Amino acid sequence: MLQIENLHATVADKPILKGLSLTINAGEVHAIMGPNGAGKSTLGYVLGGRPSYEATDGSVEFLGQDLLALEPHERAAAGLFLGFQYPVEIPGVSFVQFLRESANAQRKARGEDPLSGGEFLKLAREKAALLKLDMDMLKRPVNVGFSGGEKKRAEMVQMGILGPKLAVLDETDSGLDIDALRICGEGINAVMRAPDKAVLLITHYQRLLDYVKPDFVHVLAGGRIVRTGGPELALELEEHGYEAVAA
Repeated sequence: MLQIENLHATVADKPILKGLSLTINAGEVHAIMGPNGAGKSTLGYVLGGRPSYEATDGSVEFLGQDLLALEPHERAAAGLFLGFQYPVEIPGVSFVQFLRESANAQRKARGEDPLSGGEFLKLAREKAALLKLDMDMLKRPVNVGFSGGEKKRAEMVQMGILGPKLAVLDETDSGLDIDALRICGEGINAVMRAPDKAVLLITHYQRLLDYVKPDFVHVLAGGRIVRTGGPELALELEEHGYEAVAA
């Protein structure tokens, strides 16, 4: 599904990724862990196409396409979803309208018929219930007045509505209490655990992996993956820290 080969990337002309290679197959969940400044979020932003995050060498193939040649909206329409560490507020924009326009824009790009108002609301209620998010919250402006946990759950609702093939989730566990962490973990499993989908979890801590069991855990340090293992590697990191494990 995703094939990254020798990826180099810069931010404001500063090298961050320095030869990162990673393969993610359909049906797999991969977790990337590493210290601050290792390049974890940069990887997510490069895959999503965020401006100023420039791939300078290497290649990224997603579902047979050159991902780096696509504009951000084309990557989303192709089936890539990027979840943010800090979802932004958009005052004056109705969340439910934002979600419907996003879903129908992607459907149009794929040559699919748009969802009617009734079809969309049924889908939105289903996904909101899955994440235990009150539908009334989706009538507010995007993320305005939401707690940190509500923003993350709302983002998982958005992911459920869009139905991506690959979800790249940047520190979804950041700022979540115990209950919100469990709900988001269960939501990721419900939406993305499927033979034709895959997940890349970027996280500092093992706690989210108690709910979203990864097939592989990678340690990212110095701009490249320095070690790969199974779920037990996350426990080793938790116990001994990055320096000891990545050495």
